[in-house]
Amino acid sequence: MSIEIERKFLAHPSVLEHCRNGVRIVQGYLHTDDENTLRVRQMGERYFVAWKGKRQGAVRQEIEREVDAALGAAMLDSVSPRHRVEKVRHRIAAGGFTWEVDLFAGSLAGLILAEVELTREDEDVPLPSWIGREVTTDERYRNSRLAAGMRRPLLVAA
Repeated sequence: MSIEIERKFLAHPSVLEHCRNGVRIVQGYLHTDDENTLRVRQMGERYFVAWKGKRQGAVRQEIEREVDAALGAAMLDSVSPRHRVEKVRHRIAAGGFTWEVDLFAGSLAGLILAEVELTREDEDVPLPSWIGREVTTDERYRNSRLAAGMRRPLLVAA
């Protein structure tokens, strides 16, 4: 089992000038509650299944495995479109870190989230100019909540 340490931020539209070669992601949520999330993800032509534990600050346990495309597609097809998130992910190098910038589609069009993975929770991260408000612990910005159609979060990166 691995530990995921990541911080999440709203991003300003100015980040779009750095977004060039993204990959389309569709992810569906098989189960989510306060303690666990079970997700299937199509990333380009590849499929992954992930379990994520409860977040404690910027830290949580995670297990992710690639699965056969036929199995992954069948699992994703079993998830109602109302419990899916579609986005394009761009990887951007800035300040010695690689940022994953997600441009959401569909009913979440206009939402831009940026995540950075860390080796320590207290690691100092220089924030690029296109980073806005931190939403790491704001439950409204969990992808599983976004997929479940929870109240639309604020889209502005103030």
